[in-house]
Amino acid sequence: QSYCHRLQHDMYFLTSTSRLNEQVVDKIVLQLNRVYPQILTNEEAEKFRNPKASLHTRLSDLLKHLQKKGDRHCQEFYRALQINAEQLFNDLPSRKILKTPDPTEIDTDKEQYMLNDRGPVFFLACFSVAAGLALFWYCCNSETRVIGRARRILGFSPIIIGRHVRNICMLYLEDIPRN
Repeated sequence: QSYCHRLQHDMYFLTSTSRLNEQVVDKIVLQLNRVYPQILTNEEAEKFRNPKASLHTRLSDLLKHLQKKGDRHCQEFYRALQINAEQLFNDLPSRKILKTPDPTEIDTDKEQYMLNDRGPVFFLACFSVAAGLALFWYCCNSETRVIGRARRILGFSPIIIGRHVRNICMLYLEDIPRN
Protein backbone atom coordinates (compact mmCIF):
# COMPACT_ATOMS: atom_id res chain seq x y z
CA GLN A 1 0.00 0.00 0.00
CA SER A 2 1.47 3.36 -1.02
CA TYR A 3 1.93 6.18 1.44
CA CYS A 4 -0.63 8.31 -0.45
CA HIS A 5 -3.30 5.62 0.01
CA ARG A 6 -2.35 5.23 3.64
CA LEU A 7 -2.61 8.98 4.16
CA GLN A 8 -6.03 9.02 2.52
CA HIS A 9 -7.07 6.19 4.83
CA ASP A 10 -5.70 8.02 7.91
CA MET A 11 -7.02 11.49 6.99
CA TYR A 12 -10.23 11.29 9.04
CA PHE A 13 -8.35 9.91 12.04
CA LEU A 14 -5.77 12.69 11.91
CA THR A 15 -8.21 15.54 11.37
CA SER A 16 -10.67 14.50 14.05
CA THR A 17 -10.78 16.70 17.12
CA SER A 18 -7.96 16.69 19.67
CA ARG A 19 -5.77 14.16 17.85
CA LEU A 20 -3.13 16.71 16.86
CA ASN A 21 -2.63 20.02 18.62
CA GLU A 22 -1.29 23.21 17.01
CA GLN A 23 2.22 22.77 18.36
CA VAL A 24 2.60 19.31 16.87
CA VAL A 25 1.20 20.42 13.50
CA ASP A 26 3.61 23.37 13.48
CA LYS A 27 6.54 21.07 14.27
CA ILE A 28 5.52 18.72 11.45
CA VAL A 29 5.17 21.61 8.98
CA LEU A 30 8.55 23.03 10.02
CA GLN A 31 10.20 19.65 9.67
CA LEU A 32 8.70 19.16 6.20
CA ASN A 33 9.98 22.64 5.33
CA ARG A 34 13.51 22.02 6.59
CA VAL A 35 14.27 18.40 5.66
CA TYR A 36 16.26 17.42 2.62
CA PRO A 37 14.74 17.24 0.08
CA GLN A 38 12.53 20.16 0.99
CA ILE A 39 8.94 18.92 0.97
CA LEU A 40 7.25 22.26 1.61
CA THR A 41 8.48 25.58 0.30
CA ASN A 42 8.64 28.57 2.63
CA GLU A 43 5.39 29.98 1.24
CA GLU A 44 3.57 26.66 1.66
CA ALA A 45 4.89 26.29 5.20
CA GLU A 46 3.65 29.77 6.11
CA LYS A 47 0.26 28.93 4.61
CA PHE A 48 -0.09 25.76 6.70
CA ARG A 49 1.15 27.52 9.87
CA ASN A 50 -1.27 30.44 9.53
CA PRO A 51 -2.89 30.91 12.96
CA LYS A 52 -5.88 32.70 11.43
CA ALA A 53 -7.16 29.48 9.84
CA SER A 54 -8.58 26.71 11.99
CA LEU A 55 -6.36 23.75 12.79
CA HIS A 56 -8.75 21.33 11.10
CA THR A 57 -8.67 23.32 7.85
CA ARG A 58 -4.89 23.72 7.86
CA LEU A 59 -4.33 20.05 8.56
CA SER A 60 -6.83 18.94 5.90
CA ASP A 61 -5.22 21.25 3.34
CA LEU A 62 -1.76 19.99 4.26
CA LEU A 63 -2.75 16.35 3.85
CA LYS A 64 -4.46 17.01 0.50
CA HIS A 65 -1.44 19.00 -0.68
CA LEU A 66 0.94 16.17 0.24
CA GLN A 67 -1.23 13.61 -1.54
CA LYS A 68 -1.10 15.68 -4.73
CA LYS A 69 2.70 15.95 -4.49
CA GLY A 70 3.26 12.17 -4.42
CA ASP A 71 4.33 9.18 -2.40
CA ARG A 72 7.70 10.58 -1.27
CA HIS A 73 6.05 13.62 0.28
CA CYS A 74 3.50 11.46 2.11
CA GLN A 75 6.30 9.24 3.37
CA GLU A 76 8.12 12.26 4.80
CA PHE A 77 4.90 13.34 6.51
CA TYR A 78 4.68 9.94 8.21
CA ARG A 79 8.32 10.24 9.26
CA ALA A 80 7.67 13.70 10.74
CA LEU A 81 4.56 12.39 12.48
CA GLN A 82 6.52 9.52 13.97
CA ILE A 83 9.21 11.86 15.28
CA ASN A 84 6.84 14.46 16.72
CA ALA A 85 3.85 12.34 17.83
CA GLU A 86 4.98 8.75 18.26
CA GLN A 87 1.92 7.56 20.17
CA LEU A 88 -0.44 8.98 17.57
CA PHE A 89 1.68 7.45 14.80
CA ASN A 90 1.39 4.02 16.43
CA ASP A 91 -2.40 4.41 16.76
CA LEU A 92 -2.99 5.19 13.07
CA PRO A 93 -5.57 2.92 11.41
CA SER A 94 -3.18 2.14 8.55
CA ARG A 95 -0.51 1.05 11.05
CA LYS A 96 -2.97 -1.28 12.75
CA ILE A 97 -3.81 -2.85 9.40
CA LEU A 98 -0.10 -3.36 8.70
CA LYS A 99 0.43 -4.90 12.15
CA THR A 100 -2.56 -7.27 11.89
CA PRO A 101 -1.21 -10.67 10.85
CA ASP A 102 -2.77 -12.59 8.00
CA PRO A 103 -4.65 -15.56 9.54
CA THR A 104 -3.38 -17.85 6.77
CA GLU A 105 0.23 -16.79 7.29
CA ILE A 106 2.45 -18.90 9.55
CA ASP A 107 3.85 -17.00 12.49
CA THR A 108 7.51 -17.99 12.27
CA ASP A 109 8.35 -16.86 15.81
CA LYS A 110 5.54 -18.98 17.27
CA GLU A 111 6.41 -21.90 14.99
CA GLN A 112 10.06 -21.68 16.02
CA TYR A 113 9.02 -21.73 19.68
CA MET A 114 6.74 -24.70 19.15
CA LEU A 115 9.52 -26.69 17.48
CA ASN A 116 12.11 -25.84 20.11
CA ASP A 117 10.07 -25.92 23.30
CA ARG A 118 11.56 -29.18 24.53
CA GLY A 119 15.13 -27.90 24.66
CA PRO A 120 18.55 -29.39 24.03
CA VAL A 121 18.30 -32.17 26.63
CA PHE A 122 15.35 -33.71 24.83
CA PHE A 123 17.27 -33.54 21.54
CA LEU A 124 20.33 -35.22 23.08
CA ALA A 125 18.20 -37.93 24.67
CA CYS A 126 16.46 -38.70 21.36
CA PHE A 127 19.75 -38.66 19.50
CA SER A 128 21.35 -40.98 22.04
CA VAL A 129 18.47 -43.46 21.79
CA ALA A 130 18.62 -43.36 17.99
CA ALA A 131 22.40 -43.80 17.96
CA GLY A 132 22.15 -46.68 20.44
CA LEU A 133 19.49 -48.44 18.40
CA ALA A 134 21.52 -47.97 15.22
CA LEU A 135 24.63 -49.40 16.87
CA PHE A 136 22.64 -52.29 18.31
CA TRP A 137 21.05 -53.08 14.92
CA TYR A 138 24.39 -52.81 13.15
CA CYS A 139 26.12 -55.12 15.61
CA CYS A 140 23.28 -57.69 15.70
CA ASN A 141 22.94 -58.00 11.94
CA SER A 142 23.96 -61.59 11.08
CA GLU A 143 25.18 -60.63 7.61
CA THR A 144 27.95 -58.38 8.91
CA ARG A 145 31.00 -59.66 10.72
CA VAL A 146 31.89 -56.57 12.70
CA ILE A 147 31.51 -57.95 16.19
CA GLY A 148 35.26 -57.80 16.77
CA ARG A 149 35.37 -54.20 15.68
CA ALA A 150 32.38 -53.36 17.84
CA ARG A 151 34.04 -55.05 20.82
CA ARG A 152 37.12 -52.87 20.29
CA ILE A 153 35.03 -49.71 20.05
CA LEU A 154 33.01 -50.58 23.16
CA GLY A 155 36.21 -51.53 25.00
CA PHE A 156 37.47 -47.98 24.66
CA SER A 157 34.18 -46.32 25.49
CA PRO A 158 34.00 -45.88 29.26
CA ILE A 159 34.30 -42.18 28.65
CA ILE A 160 31.42 -42.09 26.18
CA ILE A 161 28.94 -44.40 27.93
CA GLY A 162 28.72 -45.53 31.52
CA ARG A 163 30.73 -48.50 32.80
CA HIS A 164 27.59 -50.54 33.55
CA VAL A 165 26.18 -50.03 30.08
CA ARG A 166 29.54 -50.97 28.57
CA ASN A 167 29.66 -54.18 30.59
CA ILE A 168 26.16 -55.17 29.45
CA CYS A 169 27.08 -54.50 25.81
CA MET A 170 30.32 -56.49 26.14
CA LEU A 171 28.44 -59.46 27.67
CA TYR A 172 25.89 -59.31 24.87
CA LEU A 173 28.65 -59.23 22.24
CA GLU A 174 30.34 -62.22 23.85
CA ASP A 175 27.03 -64.18 23.84
CA ILE A 176 26.36 -63.54 20.15
CA PRO A 177 29.13 -65.85 18.81
CA ARG A 178 27.98 -68.66 21.11
CA ASN A 179 24.48 -68.60 19.63
